[in-house]
Amino acid sequence: MRILALEPYYGGSHRAFLDGCRRHSRHHWTLLQLPPNKWKWRMRQSPLLFAWQAEEALARGGRFDLLFCSDMLPLAEFFGLAPAPLRELPSVVYFHENQLTYPFRFKKERDYHFGLSNISSALAADEVWFNSAYHRDAFLDAIPTFLSKMPDHRPLAAEEKIRAKSQVHHPGIESDSTKTPRPERRPGPLHILWAARWEHDKDPETFFNAIRRLHRQGNDFRLSVVGERFRERPAVFDDAQKLYADRILNWGFLEKRSDYEAALREADVFVSTARHEFFGLSTVEAMAAGALPLLPRRLTYPELLALDQDPTRERFFYDGSANNLADRLRDHCQAASAGDLLSASDTTALAARFHWSKVAPELDRALESSTATSRSASPTRRS
Repeated sequence: MRILALEPYYGGSHRAFLDGCRRHSRHHWTLLQLPPNKWKWRMRQSPLLFAWQAEEALARGGRFDLLFCSDMLPLAEFFGLAPAPLRELPSVVYFHENQLTYPFRFKKERDYHFGLSNISSALAADEVWFNSAYHRDAFLDAIPTFLSKMPDHRPLAAEEKIRAKSQVHHPGIESDSTKTPRPERRPGPLHILWAARWEHDKDPETFFNAIRRLHRQGNDFRLSVVGERFRERPAVFDDAQKLYADRILNWGFLEKRSDYEAALREADVFVSTARHEFFGLSTVEAMAAGALPLLPRRLTYPELLALDQDPTRERFFYDGSANNLADRLRDHCQAASAGDLLSASDTTALAARFHWSKVAPELDRALESSTATSRSASPTRRS
């Protein structure tokens, strides 16, 4: 199949997903993309720019069987501007995130225009894919409340229409990095890794509160805190860097992918304190690299560890509080010092189901199915 992919925000998880699809798919992908800057402007400008670029691609002889885009593209607007041959294509919108439930520190920061764009895109698409079941349910359940903010003429049927064509397709991870063996683990300090964007929705305050308690108790540990940093970030990072300078192994954004993968392999425990996570790519990558996960029992995490299939995996969760996290880390510190740290073989095997070698064939089959279903549904689509 010939797939036209439209990505207004070609960076981060959006880029990793599309690069993986294009690298491992048996289909041919043509990508139109914009750099990952100023996401609000990208959402507003991308329908116009991509309509022009797609028209040029058709003029050069390009032919396509399916249209694939992320949630960052207002698909209904694109269809209003796009050439007729593209309006006739089967379409899939992939939700990495959404603007209905994405958390903001202050309510006034939420721009309802973008939430409505997400709903319109989902209605315009033939299929709506989500990167996790948690994300799908959160988005669909939020639609009635979101629409209730309208003064009148609320399109409440939208939720049912979108639900009927929604699917879950997890993204993949590259498996090459997992082929490098982990260093031999000898008795010694526990190496704790926290890897996330340095923003409030990842709740770094809870993490560092737990580390402070761990430190005061006299536990021996080493610390890696990595992730994308921004000009404005929670002050707790600067404070922690000073407090634990003698324990820090990695700090800040690791420019080289190889350095990030090395940090994953060297870590004993991967900690998340996130209060927002639609999938959890860094968690899966850490598990694949052999780090023990220690996760709050919420969001996508029970899904990623298939907790419903094996209750013994409760050992990889804590209750979300700093005190309970510190207690769990203390147990790991003692085990690490004694050379009795648990094996991560269970979670490594769980992460293997997210390798692109397994995910790509499933995505290919789903794309083929969407094309076949769309063509058999109606001979006339959006002309």
